[in-house]
Formats: sequence, structure tokens, C-alpha cells
Amino acid sequence: MISFNYEIEFKLQDEAKHEEWISEVIDSEDKSEGEVNYIFCDDEYLHKMNVEFLDHDTLTDVISFDYTMGSIISGDIFISVERVRDNAADFKVDFDDELRRVMAHGILHYCGYKDKTEEDSQLMRSKEDEKISLFHVEQ
Repeated sequence: MISFNYEIEFKLQDEAKHEEWISEVIDSEDKSEGEVNYIFCDDEYLHKMNVEFLDHDTLTDVISFDYTMGSIISGDIFISVERVRDNAADFKVDFDDELRRVMAHGILHYCGYKDKTEEDSQLMRSKEDEKISLFHVEQ
């Protein structure tokens, strides 16, 4: 089950299409869908979590808490819409594409992909691009 929660004045356009897409992302990695909660928030909310839970005093676009058991993907993915908007402007990409990149990023972590080394980051970016392209395919 995929759910979307909002801590700010923001709402995904077409939640059903995003839900189908995330399910497809999970399925494309030969995993099963458990309970995945997306929580959309602002920089202040996510910064507080980053300090409290990860001891990182920095801004970030996404923090994920992984509850995956075996191949059943589950977790809470917190996304700063404010940071995503700024990153989209910095990278000169569409906000919706950058948002989907971050949404896929959390799921890919649950599937076992890492991003701490340059090699891992390149694979993660490639996987993000692959998963974003799934969204544009008509269901």
C-alpha cells in the first residue's frame, strides 16, 4: 500500500498515477509492495529530523526509514518539497521530474541500492532515470 501524507500546503497531482508508478517501480526490481508512506514537508521539518535521527546538521531533500523485510518493500520516505524545488532550479530540470527522482530514490534504497561511493552514485542515478521513465509510459 502506497500512501501520501502532507505536512505542508502541497499535494501531488494525480495521486493514483503516482501510486501506480511506485508499485511499478517496486515490481520492476522483483520486489513486493508492503507499506510505503510518503510524507511531504518543508526544509525546517526535514532538517529537524536530520539532526534528531541522523545527527546531520544539514538540509536534505529526502530521508527514508527502511522497514523492508526480505523482498517486501516498506518504509517512510520524508521529502522536503522546498529542497526539491530549489534543486530543480539549480539543476535546471522540471520540478515534477526532480520530485519523481527523489520519490524513486527512497524506493531504490529499500531495494538495496547505495549512493555513498562515486560508482554507487552513478548506478543510483541510472536507476533513478530508468524509474522516472516508467512514469511517462501510459498505463
